[in-house]
Amino acid sequence: MKDILSKISSYNLFNYLLPGIVFAVLAERITSYKIIQTDIIIGLFLYYFCGLAISRIGSLIIEPAMKKVSFAKFAPYKDYVRVSAKDPTLETLSEVNNMYRTLCALFLVILATKAFERVTMCLNMGTETSSYIFFAGLLVLFALSYRKQTKYITQRVEAGKDEHR
Repeated sequence: MKDILSKISSYNLFNYLLPGIVFAVLAERITSYKIIQTDIIIGLFLYYFCGLAISRIGSLIIEPAMKKVSFAKFAPYKDYVRVSAKDPTLETLSEVNNMYRTLCALFLVILATKAFERVTMCLNMGTETSSYIFFAGLLVLFALSYRKQTKYITQRVEAGKDEHR
């Protein structure tokens, strides 16, 4: 257990585990869903996964929405790659920035979780049907996350090629 915790970076802690734990506590308080685990190991993995999903929602929904309404302006990715190689503080600032985005997503997900619970009750939807909807949503979420991550990798490769010319 100690070995696992020692390998968790501050990014993983603040962008995945913390939001996952907060989600579990809040969701259990405002919904009928039972998320908090009695087994610590299973709990850590579940909360990490919840936080990971929440972080992806931040990346795929919150970030583009903030850009679209001009709430946040981003530097070109090539510039970020070039400057981060020279300024190690930029990576820390980016990590904190991602944490705020994830926390925004956390509160959106809490609201969506409560709404989902209400809709499933109003439609008298069974657990099986709501589970299919939930897992289909996760499939779409992680497929879109895969596509976005692949795009970032490609951009980073391109930035690296430009730097070595």
